[in-house]
Amino acid sequence: MNDLTAAHRTLRFGTRVRVTNLSNGREVVVRVNDRGPYSGGRVIDVSREAAVRLEMIEAGVAPVRVEVLGE
Repeated sequence: MNDLTAAHRTLRFGTRVRVTNLSNGREVVVRVNDRGPYSGGRVIDVSREAAVRLEMIEAGVAPVRVEVLGE
C-alpha cells in the first residue's frame, strides 16, 4: 500500500512502468507486483502511495499513460 507498486493483467511481475496522469501531467514509476485490475475499462491499479503522488487519490480513477521501462 505504501510502496510504489501496481497491478496489471499481463505485464510480468517486477516490470517497472512509468504511469502519467493525463489530467495533470504528474508521473510516477511503479513496479508490477500483482494481477488486476478486473474492473472494466481499467488498465492498471496503483498503490495508495502512487495514487497520492499522481494526485488522484480523491478522484480514485484518472486517465493515464503507461510506459514500460523494463524489468
